[in-house]
Amino acid sequence: MNKKSDPAGLGLRLIAAQRLRAVLGGEHFAPLNAGELADGRDRALANRLITTALRRHGQIDLMIDELLDKGMPAKSGTFEAVLRLSLAQLVFLPDLGAHSALFLAVEAIKRDSKARHLAGLMNAMLRRAQSNSARYGLLEDELLVPQNFQDKWTAAHGTEAVAAFPEALLEGAPLDLTLKSNDADLISALGAERVLADTVRIESRDRPVDALPGYDDGQWWVQDAASALPARLLAAKPGGRVLDLCAAPGGKTAQLLKAGYDVTALDSDGGRLERLKANMTRLGYAPAVVEADATQYAPEALFDGILLDAPCSATGTFRRHPEVLWHRSASDIAGRVKLQQAIFAKARKWLESGGSLIYCVCSLEPEEGEEIAAWAQKTFAELELKPIAATELPGLEAAITPEGYVRTLPSMAPAGVSGGMDGFFIARFQRKN
Repeated sequence: MNKKSDPAGLGLRLIAAQRLRAVLGGEHFAPLNAGELADGRDRALANRLITTALRRHGQIDLMIDELLDKGMPAKSGTFEAVLRLSLAQLVFLPDLGAHSALFLAVEAIKRDSKARHLAGLMNAMLRRAQSNSARYGLLEDELLVPQNFQDKWTAAHGTEAVAAFPEALLEGAPLDLTLKSNDADLISALGAERVLADTVRIESRDRPVDALPGYDDGQWWVQDAASALPARLLAAKPGGRVLDLCAAPGGKTAQLLKAGYDVTALDSDGGRLERLKANMTRLGYAPAVVEADATQYAPEALFDGILLDAPCSATGTFRRHPEVLWHRSASDIAGRVKLQQAIFAKARKWLESGGSLIYCVCSLEPEEGEEIAAWAQKTFAELELKPIAATELPGLEAAITPEGYVRTLPSMAPAGVSGGMDGFFIARFQRKN
């Protein structure tokens, strides 16, 4: 890689293949950064190839089933990742050219000692795909969402909403920012539009996040519009002590500090807490930071408010993390439900009389959202549900359920705003006096 004799574009394809291979193996997708691929144009192209392969995963599965008679070869290194990148380019990114898709795929395979014996197979498969590219380009978008999720989500959220999920997946997520202050000049400089409260949205950008106006002096932080809702709905007393559970990377922590609360941010992951600390330093905020397992934590005093953004399946984030559609299983979700219940059961003990508790997850799964809220109401007599009123979410009233929960969907956006939002569930409780 990076040898002068290497064909143009091969280096970025090798890096893209390694990243996609890791995601296919179960890792969380994160776009390549400048430290991994220095040239901005190469980095943008590599990320475009990876995200297209991930978003089109279901359709590419069908292609591979047709093209590969005996199934994916075992212990074949980067073969599958290179194949998926190349199919994504051939069928869905025609502007990049068919020739480079075929040529660079074979060259990439030749560089992998565990896959080079499959170079001939790669070439034959891609040539067959090229001859069928027009038909493959017309594959149904329903293939983009696994059938098990389609059925489950249709039952939970309705046919119309779920029918719009493939489009939301393909469009991806815009860049949402939460502002420290209502600065019209900054919004203009960012080229952003107002979304809801102090959230603004940048639909398209040609600069990395850290090069946008206001980044260096901490005037905003990245936070999806849906993720910004829970902290706004916490009804703790002004200036009260608030615990942000599972806090990293710190968007909700920043919101709570901006609201004037005395905030303790807790997370069990030391690496993610370092990121939270760096974010707080940039923003000029100074919460108390605790590294601890939420199920083992023992605070010295009770809190006036607790925000529990519980570990979850994260299926509501599929616009930016398409891999969750293929990585999540029923047993995986069931394990997370047990953890959510364990943390909730602990957290409610740390709440002052009259205190407010927000439970939220970036999940589309009823087991992690509505069913946890119903379980909590039945299980903990000292808590009462405090329904969220339409007046608290002007422009997003459609997200409020009859029970007074909030349920956002990737196909949903505040009135007059395009681009959707993450799937989120929010319920608010109060400890009885």
